[in-house]
Amino acid sequence: MSKLKRDLTMEQQLARGPMDLPFLMLVVLLTAIGVIMVLSASYATAVREERSATHYFVRQAAFALVGFVFMYLASKVNYQWYRWGSVLVLGLAFLLLVLVLIPGFHTVRSDGVKRWLKMPGIGAFQPSEVAKLGVILYFSARMSKRNTEKRKTYDTRKPSGVILQALEDWGFMELVPYGGILLAIIVLMYFEPHMSGTILILIPAAAILFAGGVKLRWFALGGSVVGGLLAIIVTTTDYMTRRITLWRDPWSLPQQGGYQIIQSLYAIGSGGLFGVGFGQGRQKQGFLPEPENDFIFSIVCEELGLIGAGLILALFVLLILRGYWIALHARDRFGSLLVVGITTLMAVQVFLNISVVTNFLPTTGVSLPFFSYGGTALMIQLIEMGIVLGVSRQIPAPKQG
Repeated sequence: MSKLKRDLTMEQQLARGPMDLPFLMLVVLLTAIGVIMVLSASYATAVREERSATHYFVRQAAFALVGFVFMYLASKVNYQWYRWGSVLVLGLAFLLLVLVLIPGFHTVRSDGVKRWLKMPGIGAFQPSEVAKLGVILYFSARMSKRNTEKRKTYDTRKPSGVILQALEDWGFMELVPYGGILLAIIVLMYFEPHMSGTILILIPAAAILFAGGVKLRWFALGGSVVGGLLAIIVTTTDYMTRRITLWRDPWSLPQQGGYQIIQSLYAIGSGGLFGVGFGQGRQKQGFLPEPENDFIFSIVCEELGLIGAGLILALFVLLILRGYWIALHARDRFGSLLVVGITTLMAVQVFLNISVVTNFLPTTGVSLPFFSYGGTALMIQLIEMGIVLGVSRQIPAPKQG
């Protein structure tokens, strides 16, 4: 048998291992609960829009089914192929981030925010969803080769060479490509503007760099720089300044900007311990804006109560912990970093969404994974889960004896 055939046979065997069933079942369970909650949270909105009461539910269920198919296909792919595909996905992400800034390609809200690309027949989607995955794939692929790459040397007979060599010895030069990519994304998303999307790209990227072995001093320096840039954006962008003001005191404008968070708090508070019952919530009846989208967790709290919401949070915690378990047991460094990035992204989304609906943080526009209405976002999330399952299929079997 030739070397090529042996390599192909090995790749096929690696891609055919069993999926991690606990992770799979948690994903299926959360998606199923999320689709059911969309039915309850959206029917009043659908009726007001003179649509079928199950309009949003049917669409979300259809996207979930398609997403499960893509998740299964992604789990069957040998994840080593993502090394080569990472550059293409990242390039596509940059293209989409540029397109969304061009008039005619994007949808524009009344406040001037332009984050969605038009998709005739489907609706719209945010290019930032592709950018998140592209950054995770590329950073994981590049960082996985960190220990095998030769360190660069510079001509120390020249002043510039002395400086560059010092920066190389300090580990700065290896971070330049990562910093350049993140800076370009920050600039593009500043013009949307999309603060929450920027955060959801930066944190998983930082998690991959940290897991890859980058020294803590660079996180302190990078965190200070990024924090300073975000502070400038917040103080110089009208819509962000307004959000900070409303977060500190939503009752200062109860019928305008603060209305949504106030109604969210009413919904959470009225749920009590056991909730008012599935489908019996009142805030979705024209009081709470976007009950089927970013604020769907408020409806969960109102209808299922503290106990029901707590159980859902427990499922998310178990899924996140299982994701990190898969990362720790992955066959190689690339698989481990890949799962760290995807799991961290999901964890940050859950944290930010719940923090917003409880007014722990300012409104950010972050959806709740598997729950918030949005077909393309749900499918991308399930594809990401499929990638994690693909990594789990190659976890080495425990040695006997």
